[in-house]
Amino acid sequence: MLTKVLGFYTKYFGVWVVLFGVVAYLWPGLFVNLEQGITWFFASTIERAVPEPLRLRTGMNWFFALTMFGIGAVLQIEDFKRIIQNPVLVLIGTVTEWTVTPFGAFVLAKVFNLPPEIAVGLILTGSAPGAMSSNVISYIAKADTAYSVSLTTASTLLCPILTPGLTFLLARSRLEVPFFDMVLSVVNMVVVPLFIGFGVRHYFRKKVEKILPVFPAISITFIIFICSVVIAENKPHLVQITPVVLAAGVVLNVYGMLAGYGVGMVSGMNVARRRTLAIEIGMQNAGLGTVLARNHFGEKAAMPAAIFVFICIITASLMAALWQRKAPEPMRP
Repeated sequence: MLTKVLGFYTKYFGVWVVLFGVVAYLWPGLFVNLEQGITWFFASTIERAVPEPLRLRTGMNWFFALTMFGIGAVLQIEDFKRIIQNPVLVLIGTVTEWTVTPFGAFVLAKVFNLPPEIAVGLILTGSAPGAMSSNVISYIAKADTAYSVSLTTASTLLCPILTPGLTFLLARSRLEVPFFDMVLSVVNMVVVPLFIGFGVRHYFRKKVEKILPVFPAISITFIIFICSVVIAENKPHLVQITPVVLAAGVVLNVYGMLAGYGVGMVSGMNVARRRTLAIEIGMQNAGLGTVLARNHFGEKAAMPAAIFVFICIITASLMAALWQRKAPEPMRP
């Protein structure tokens, strides 16, 4: 029974993001106070025993670290082996991931003439790794879920260098980009909790597998909270969002999905993998982008990432609903 409930909760991730986003907009104090309470709790308990450079400091950072812990607990050694066994496929997807959306975001920021903080936020969103939710969407869309997991794993492992590196390369003419501070943030919020979760799964396999559906639900829950807190904190700014900013996010998302599918076609991938690549490139880990933008560039810079969460969830869910009606041809190596 619990498995079915958690499966339902995970499957309709997009619904909860939108629902809680509306609640956060109407009653922002609930989520602002929640984050402040979480910040106080961790600062007065766990962080006292953590070395200064590794402290996460804010509730938002802890939300994301727990998200990555949940993702790490779902990963297995086989997921890493899959990367080694299909190096060309993973290389194609990874190169596409780290070129299409970062440079696309840079061009769109120029074309739409976005203000500096908004432009940096959009570039940071485009420079984020693949989203864990893309694995769920790939499964629903009858795409190649194993390929999706491989790409998400590879991009997550590369993001401590590439996310701040690309942001520094593409956005430094607009605002000062604290490269090394961002690297440390990504290591603390992504790499460390990811491998702690992976270690828990590896060394306590029998116990963990009994409650495995809990971990994706954990990740989804904290992504929902991240998006909700950003909306709550930015309510005064959200009413000022122009159609231009919204259009830039939509174009970036649609462009990413089309480019991903197109690269899959040109590379001779089957339909299932084309779908995976479209979803993977179109759905960036905007949760990470939101936290990094908020920490290093201010609340206004986090707005494009927060908006992008809604955009990519809606478009990917629509495509998944369309694709799941028609199964692709049988998989080939």
